Formats: sequence, structure tokens, C-alpha cells
Amino acid sequence: MGFIFSKSMNENMKNQKEFMLMNARLQLERQLIMQSEMRERQMAMQIAWSREFLKYFGTFFGLAAISLTAGAIKKKKPAFLVPIVPLSFILTYQYDLGYGTLLERMKGEAEDILETEKSKLQLPRGMITFESIEKARKEQSKFFIDK
Repeated sequence: MGFIFSKSMNENMKNQKEFMLMNARLQLERQLIMQSEMRERQMAMQIAWSREFLKYFGTFFGLAAISLTAGAIKKKKPAFLVPIVPLSFILTYQYDLGYGTLLERMKGEAEDILETEKSKLQLPRGMITFESIEKARKEQSKFFIDK
């Protein structure tokens, strides 16, 4: 009778372990999906912000270009056109970010860095560990009692 009870307990333990493993995997999968969703939403907000900024900056650039060109013609000083050059770089960058391929190029460069330049991504003093956090906490804590 003890053998049957023991066998049943072992079976229950095995089923419990499988359930816990499946539950942990499901929880991890949900967390990964949630993080991915949050990242996508943040990127969408960044692109939307860039497009909105482009509308305002494009209007400013257009007015500035017309005004500076008119001033350069009226005063016969081509130096008035100089500010158009850096403003056009900003306009081009914002357009590329909002509507162009800048994000794809940045993603490709980031993937290349991850593959070929791993050493540049390492943290000083290596990976943070529980022990290093505890050591810092103990050094900063005024009320720490070591047991």
C-alpha cells in the first residue's frame, strides 16, 4: 500500500513540476510579448513625433527660406542664404526619420554592432551581480544589521 501511495505522490509531483514549468514558460512568453508591444508603441510614438515636428519645422524652414532669399536679393548680400544650409540638414534628417529609411538603416547598423563589436557593449566591471548590489546597498545603508 505504501508503494502505491508513493507512486501516486511521485506522479503528482511530476505533474506539478510540468504544470509549473508550463506556467513559467507562459508567463515568460507573455512578458516578452508585452515588452515587444511596448517597444513597438514607443517607436510608433517616436515616428509620429518626428512627423509632427517635420510639419512645424517644414513650415518654419519654408518661411525662413523665402524670407532669407528675399532679404539676400533685396540687400544684394548672399550671406543671408547661409542659414538655409544647416536648416536644410535638419529638415532632411527629420524627413528621413519620419518618412524615409533612417530607422531601417539604424536597425541594420545596430545588428552589425551586436554581431561584430560585442566588446563595445560590455559594461565596466562586467555584468551586475546580486553580490555587487548587496555590497553597494550595505555601504550606503545607515541602518543595516548584518545577521
